[in-house]
Amino acid sequence: MLEELHVANLGLLEDARFEPGPGLIVVTGETGAGKTMLIGALQLLGGGAARRERVGPGGDELLVEGRFATAAGERVAARRVTREGRSKAYEDGAMVTAARLAEQFGPLLEIVAQHDALTLARPAGVLDLIDAGLSSTGRGRLHDYLRAWEELGRLRAEQRELGGDRRALERELDAARLQAEEIADAALVPDEAIDLAIRADRLRNAEALTAGLTAAHRALGDDDGAIDRLGNVIAELRRLVAIDGSLDGLHAQAVAASDLLGELSTELAGVAADLDHDPAALESVEERIRLINDLRRKYGETVADVVRFGEDAEGRAGEIQRRLSSAETLDGDIMKATAVVAEAAAELHKARRRRAKALAAAAAGHLRDLGMKDPLIELTVEQIPPGPRGADRAVLTFASDRSLPAGPVNRIASGGELSRLVLSLRLAGGAGDVPVVAFDEIDAGVGGATALAMGEKLARLAAGRQVLCVSHLPQIAAFAAAHFVVERTGSTAVVHQVTGAARAREIARMLSGLGETSAGMDHAEELLAAAAGRLRPGG
Repeated sequence: MLEELHVANLGLLEDARFEPGPGLIVVTGETGAGKTMLIGALQLLGGGAARRERVGPGGDELLVEGRFATAAGERVAARRVTREGRSKAYEDGAMVTAARLAEQFGPLLEIVAQHDALTLARPAGVLDLIDAGLSSTGRGRLHDYLRAWEELGRLRAEQRELGGDRRALERELDAARLQAEEIADAALVPDEAIDLAIRADRLRNAEALTAGLTAAHRALGDDDGAIDRLGNVIAELRRLVAIDGSLDGLHAQAVAASDLLGELSTELAGVAADLDHDPAALESVEERIRLINDLRRKYGETVADVVRFGEDAEGRAGEIQRRLSSAETLDGDIMKATAVVAEAAAELHKARRRRAKALAAAAAGHLRDLGMKDPLIELTVEQIPPGPRGADRAVLTFASDRSLPAGPVNRIASGGELSRLVLSLRLAGGAGDVPVVAFDEIDAGVGGATALAMGEKLARLAAGRQVLCVSHLPQIAAFAAAHFVVERTGSTAVVHQVTGAARAREIARMLSGLGETSAGMDHAEELLAAAAGRLRPGG
């Protein structure tokens, strides 16, 4: 139940608090006073669209706050809307999205307006009304269909992804395989290019390297070469050590140098001997270098990049192969999924037809209560090709009496008939199942005994729940458990509750503008008494 509503700068309502209470709550006021703004406030709390034209003259934004009593405890929703149309939403003081408000507070509210007749003129709107009242079994049928349709859509999307030209995919597969195989066959090794460049330089300069190494070896090992001369140094130092022992270190260094020169001479000879002078070897190395450079030109800046490209190509080839393999069974899967959709659509169609029949019968009963002697409501559920919502098209036709030809509601019904039809269908469709039901001036074109019947129906609907009704009919206001008036003064309006004589004066004003005249007050008191009598047991 809505326990408290606070609005600030919402249209003409500069700052207003509204504590409706349980039962039927009627809001009245002069035309243009801004009473429908309260319905707009509820729409905002339920996550509805933020409309900047609702921002009043008292600032750059409007504020709406609502305190609800729920089974889970007290909940608070709030909404701010700026003059630019920007919106901020709050749940129990925490900032949330408008979608979150719709999820959490939308189920607490059902708002019914006369313009709902426009919805009833559209097949989609009629289907919404039917689906909203499906039994648990029917909701299960709807769920089954939506799941089957989703699976069929997934398979069709996969088929579209495969494309109409299978040969193009096969060409792509061949290309990916060739790329992967070409790189794999190369057996690339990290830093191989550097080693190959060094080896190629050696092979190209083998003669010069051999000559140089040989000359160096001779300079060390020939007669009177560096090793022989160093041997003379060692012999001389050995003689001097016998004279001066402190020269022993120099002698040791000379011996070590001789050993190093010997090793160097051996290394020089070995390297010279190992040098490859084979032109075929050079050609092989240069061919390997050309291969690596060619792969780098095609697949990546470095050898590591080329290796990664090969791994990706292998993965891509595997994915294409899997897609091609699945394509072989995809047609069969789509046929099976289409059959499942058709079966689910048939079961959903049956459930919708049953619900449509019950809904039409219940709505006709409400219309009879509202003064139509023998109304005709037909809810036809026609089968069409399957789509996102099923394989059904729903059409509503109406006649205020069976003796008249039935037709679409937007063409056949008068304003008063539309008001009663909307109310009847909403009541039959379960509008009263939510804790708070708000009716926004759905009483257009209704008066007299019909208005009394509508007021009584709204009051009985409010038993055990909260029904808010913005109305211009005194007959409906007379049934209210609480009566609020919106009064305008200049560019602002206020909301206040009326009771006792003040309530009778407001009903007198609504009756004929008689106000506090004796006749007007008498008429208002009679109307209040009549409403109370109709609500008493046996009344």
